[in-house]
Amino acid sequence: MASFSEERFPLRVAFGTAGGPERRTDIVRLSNGYENRNQRTRHSWRRYDAGSGVRSVEDLVAVLHFFEARRGRLTGFRFRDPFDFSSAPGGGAATVFDQRIGTGDGEARVFQLVKRYGVDDDAYVRPIGKPVPGSVRVGVDGAELGQGFSVDPSAGTVGFAVAPMPGAVVTAGFEFDVPVRFDMDHLSINIAAFEAGDIPSIPLVEVRP
Repeated sequence: MASFSEERFPLRVAFGTAGGPERRTDIVRLSNGYENRNQRTRHSWRRYDAGSGVRSVEDLVAVLHFFEARRGRLTGFRFRDPFDFSSAPGGGAATVFDQRIGTGDGEARVFQLVKRYGVDDDAYVRPIGKPVPGSVRVGVDGAELGQGFSVDPSAGTVGFAVAPMPGAVVTAGFEFDVPVRFDMDHLSINIAAFEAGDIPSIPLVEVRP
């Protein structure tokens, strides 16, 4: 069985999910009171608990079916982060000029989709590997393209039929999913407890497919 499925986690459950990015930082306090801080990983990864998005028995059943289809932790899948799913700042509607994904050199024809957080040299550049199919808009030097390029929605790359000219700014706008997996192999469901207000825990963790 494939290690990753392009199927998306049920949207109505995802909209109510809690979670967000996580980083690992080692901190050593020196004898003079200063701190030595070291970032252990280049990229953050995300954790979610989809249990908070379950609002009905129908939602529980949908998650159960999805869990079984993914064989628990075995297979990754797409998940729509309810807080961060668009290339536009603040999660607005995507435009072709949202993100700069590269500069032409006359030879390179493939560019990775990215999203920037922050500005200038302090910006964190996050690779986007799972754009929503059909949502990607591409521009070169301020003009949107209608043809001459293709998008690989399973890898988050944009390929051009002809390499952009040297110095040409390549931009893109898109919606995207997060590649995740279940962080458990046992899905514990109790209908009586759920109806009494006890929400099940359904942990998800980001993966690199």
